[in-house]
Amino acid sequence: MKFYNLKENEEQVSFAQAVKQGLGKNQGLFFPEDIPALDNVDELLAMSLVERSVHVLAPFVAGDLTKDELAEIVTNAFNFPAQIQPISEQRSVLELFHGPTLAFKDFGARFMAQCLQKFTNGQKITILTATSGDTGAAVAHAFHGLENIRVVILYPKGKISLLQEKMFTTLGGNIETIAIEGSFDDCQALVKQSFDDKELAQAIGLNSANSINISRLLAQVCYYFEAVAQLKRQNSQLDDIVFSVPSGNFGNLTAGLFAKAMGLPIKRFVAATNANDTVPRYLATGEWAPKATVATISNAMDVSNPNNWPRVEHMLKAGIVDECVSSISVDEEQTQSTMLQLNKLGYISEPHAAVAYKALGHCEDNEFGVFLGTAHPAKFKDVVESTLGQPIALPKELADCAGEKILSVDMNADFAGLRAYLLK
Repeated sequence: MKFYNLKENEEQVSFAQAVKQGLGKNQGLFFPEDIPALDNVDELLAMSLVERSVHVLAPFVAGDLTKDELAEIVTNAFNFPAQIQPISEQRSVLELFHGPTLAFKDFGARFMAQCLQKFTNGQKITILTATSGDTGAAVAHAFHGLENIRVVILYPKGKISLLQEKMFTTLGGNIETIAIEGSFDDCQALVKQSFDDKELAQAIGLNSANSINISRLLAQVCYYFEAVAQLKRQNSQLDDIVFSVPSGNFGNLTAGLFAKAMGLPIKRFVAATNANDTVPRYLATGEWAPKATVATISNAMDVSNPNNWPRVEHMLKAGIVDECVSSISVDEEQTQSTMLQLNKLGYISEPHAAVAYKALGHCEDNEFGVFLGTAHPAKFKDVVESTLGQPIALPKELADCAGEKILSVDMNADFAGLRAYLLK
């Protein structure tokens, strides 16, 4: 299948090239020439996660990966579950944090790493990515120790939780981390400037593992199918499923829209944001007006200019999916009160999932709401414990790195400084 640049439509590349290149000309996002409608969805829902994912992804990688190669990649990448947990009669959470770094980003990062290693044929490349929290750990662990791949991760200094930071800044080896004086948007801007510098990009074999990379996006499609499969096993008559997606860079929502376009029976989506409410305001007024990024306790969503929004808007405006997206902003007080509410229902939630659960409050009586649990509560141990007034245990993945030394270097949000560092 070919993928075309949403800004420069004449630029068309293969799946392999889209994965290796990351971004197109003029910082355009790659988009598949076709999103195939699957006519055997009921059969697919009866399969295992790995078997089904091979069928879902096969059309997109045709010409670049054989079925056997894809099956090997998916088997290696998705070696942990996505789990539906009931909360109440009309609500369930899709837990996506059972991978090695306890966050949903493990699905996309591990799939991308496996694909990239297959496609680079031993060429040296540099992965440059920005993180507002969980991407850093997922990318670092997915690529750690892979030959000929250098990983450089930018993150906003002092604006992610300490345990999030420890998960990707303590590995060393081919993983390099830079604490930027600024916001996530500043980090993202530096990544974009690096890609625009063609001399730099060529010199270091530049690639991005952010959610803008099409491979990460496609991997995330698979767990929406898994969620519906589990829900249908619990209740075969279940209809009118609404997904509430905690939204920062909007890759997760984009993946859900892909799944719906392929025929997965999802009624609609709620894009749940924190105080960084560019999208809710845009859908209400028609004016795209990002404000300065605000720091919140749901820090992985502290994004005021989401990079994946052009893909979402293209799908809505081109009629690839119907008008099935609403967006709601949830403030800090509501986030904490919702964490307490969920705790009373017997479920310990971190802030991002709480934002998504709160946004389901506008569901109609006949709708079944699923909110995405994108990170393990222990990754936000301080916030969760102070809000709920009770201790939570560290899982082994966090306990193992909690005492390790942070290996990051500090840097101003200055492209000249970053460029020199990358070329050293």
